[in-house]
Amino acid sequence: MNRLVFAVPFALAVLVLAFGYWGLSNGRDPSSIPSALISQPVPDFALEPIEGVDTPGLSTADLKGQGLTLVNVFASWCGPCRAEHPILTRIGREQDLRIVAINYKDQPAAAADWLEELGNPYALIGSDLSGRTGIEWGVTGVPETFIVSNDGIVLHRFPGPVVGDGQRRFQKALDAAKAAQ
Repeated sequence: MNRLVFAVPFALAVLVLAFGYWGLSNGRDPSSIPSALISQPVPDFALEPIEGVDTPGLSTADLKGQGLTLVNVFASWCGPCRAEHPILTRIGREQDLRIVAINYKDQPAAAADWLEELGNPYALIGSDLSGRTGIEWGVTGVPETFIVSNDGIVLHRFPGPVVGDGQRRFQKALDAAKAAQ
C-alpha cells in the first residue's frame, strides 16, 4: 500500500511533465493562436482617456472612417512594449499611419510617466484598467498590435513585440493590409 501512495503522485507528475513537453515542442508557438476577430468588426467598447495624459480616450466609433489604423495594446510594466515603442513610432511616422492604443491593466500614473519618457505617438489612448476590453479583443498578452481597416474590420493580429524578425513579419502583414485597402 505504501508503494501505491508514492507511485500515484509520481505518475501524475510524469504525466503533467509529458503534456507540458508535448505542448511546447514540435514547433508549437503559443503566440500563433489564431484570432477570432480576423475579418470581423472591432468589438464594441468605449474607454476613458488615461488620467494625466492629454490624449482622448478610444472607442469603437473611433476606428471607422479613419483609414488604416494600428491598434497597439501596451502597458508600462511590459518590457517588450518598451522595446517596440520606437519602432511603432517610426513606422507610424514614415508610413503615415494612424496609431491608437489600449493601455492594458496599467496604473494611470505609470502609463503617463512611460509616455512622457518615451513619447506619445498615439492619436487616441483608452485606459483598460480592468482588462475587460482586452478580453473582448482576445488579447493573450502585451504587446499586441491589430491592423484595422477603414470600415472597422480587424485585418490582422500581431501578438508580441514588433522587433527583430517580428518587425519584418509585421511589415509584411501591413503591406498586405494596405494592398487590400
